[in-house]
Amino acid sequence: MRVGEALRLRLADVDLDNRVIAIRGTKFYKSRLVPVGKDVWRLLRKYLATPGRWNQHYQPLFQSRRHEPLGHSQLNFTFRRLRNLAGVRRSDTSSHQPRLHDLRHTFAVHRLTQWYREGADVQILLPVLSTYLGHVDLQSTQCYLTMTPELLTEANRRFQDYVYGARHGQ
Repeated sequence: MRVGEALRLRLADVDLDNRVIAIRGTKFYKSRLVPVGKDVWRLLRKYLATPGRWNQHYQPLFQSRRHEPLGHSQLNFTFRRLRNLAGVRRSDTSSHQPRLHDLRHTFAVHRLTQWYREGADVQILLPVLSTYLGHVDLQSTQCYLTMTPELLTEANRRFQDYVYGARHGQ
């Protein structure tokens, strides 16, 4: 989800029983349900079990120790600090280091690459990815799909299988 969407989440938006988060009032005034994976589900359960933190369903999901909503600047500062502690840096000549928003792009590329590896019908699944990301059309999703060596390899393999038959790559 987008950073702003995460910061606007309320306690009532989290459905741990069904492992989904409701995202309301998005960038394009649409709502959607986002499934929560097992690891995130466990972390959310632990976070929500914090004693004394929650007393109203409309409270912000992500808040400071003083129960104040987190803002963009706090989140970006924390991400930069964690990125530096983890030693995550761009290796090319760009002066721009990875941002939190870049994780959305990384997710989209990794998901597409994995679909290629699994032999999935990417043409059918692209609209699903677009909806999951909260985009209104496929063109918006295309901007996220940077051609990485891994994605290029998988797309090329798929094309060769199409042209020469599935046995070509074996």
